Amino acid sequence: MQRAGSLIKKLNLSPEMADPETRVRAAWALAAGKKIAEHTLASAFVRGTLVVEVTDFVWQKQLNTLRHFLLKNLKEALGETLVTEIDFRPMPARRKPQRAETSRRMPAGSEGIQDPVMAMLYRKSKRETA
Repeated sequence: MQRAGSLIKKLNLSPEMADPETRVRAAWALAAGKKIAEHTLASAFVRGTLVVEVTDFVWQKQLNTLRHFLLKNLKEALGETLVTEIDFRPMPARRKPQRAETSRRMPAGSEGIQDPVMAMLYRKSKRETA
């Protein structure tokens, strides 16, 4: 049985589907396995190096020891050696969407503006437009 990665080369697919970066990023979850894929994100593929973001430094250290195993799995999943190195990096902190507690409507007058200079500028701009 042949892997899908080796068959993709033989098919005449659109450039987006046959793009090496797209193929490598898609193959990462298969090559890494379910548990590792939950804590990682294949973010980029640059000059043979796959950049993988990890959740923390502990995962980074552990995955560095598994680098050769993961490279072998990527080669098997893709059917060719596209990835020559894996760079594990800690993920930047991502903030989840937050719900506003109050509305952001502008008050009718400058009573809601606490800064006296900003309140004066607001009143002055309202007089000029009226």
